[in-house]
Amino acid sequence: MGARVARMFRNFNLENRVFRELSKEKPRAAPRHAVTPPPSAAGSEAGTAVDPVNQRSDRLLSHLQSVYVESKDPAAATAEALTEVTQRDKEAERRPLRFSLPGDPYGSVELTDVPKGKLTITEALKALSSHQHQPQTWTPEKIAQEYSLDLKDTKALLEFFIPFQVQIIPPKTETAKQIKAS
Repeated sequence: MGARVARMFRNFNLENRVFRELSKEKPRAAPRHAVTPPPSAAGSEAGTAVDPVNQRSDRLLSHLQSVYVESKDPAAATAEALTEVTQRDKEAERRPLRFSLPGDPYGSVELTDVPKGKLTITEALKALSSHQHQPQTWTPEKIAQEYSLDLKDTKALLEFFIPFQVQIIPPKTETAKQIKAS
């Protein structure tokens, strides 16, 4: 209801108010500042020497005419070289998978190879669990060599990432409730 009342007051006698505003005399613009002509134009009219910046120099013009620029289209030459390099890099920088789970466990596309320096989730879990169970056999150096990784990255991986361990702790008393396997 309040919006309706506000609209009524806003639109009340609208045409008369508009005509009154339009019929008012417009305010005059402020006077413009007197502009003096630039010194080079004033100097040339008075017959004085021309500014050396705007003066044409024959010596500089002859140097400019002696400059020759030859341009080649780099896109055609580099496109062929780039495709050759990328094909060689793709072949050289990829390695076959060492370990993968059967089926499609993580909803990802079945991979056949990965870039060097990278691991799949299943390979990372396998490497971490192997190192956890047999640290003397699966040293960081062996894991880095096996999966084509940097030794620094492998040491950081083994230090900061630990796979889940499931431990079943037996109850302290015999009367405690237990979940039985079905």
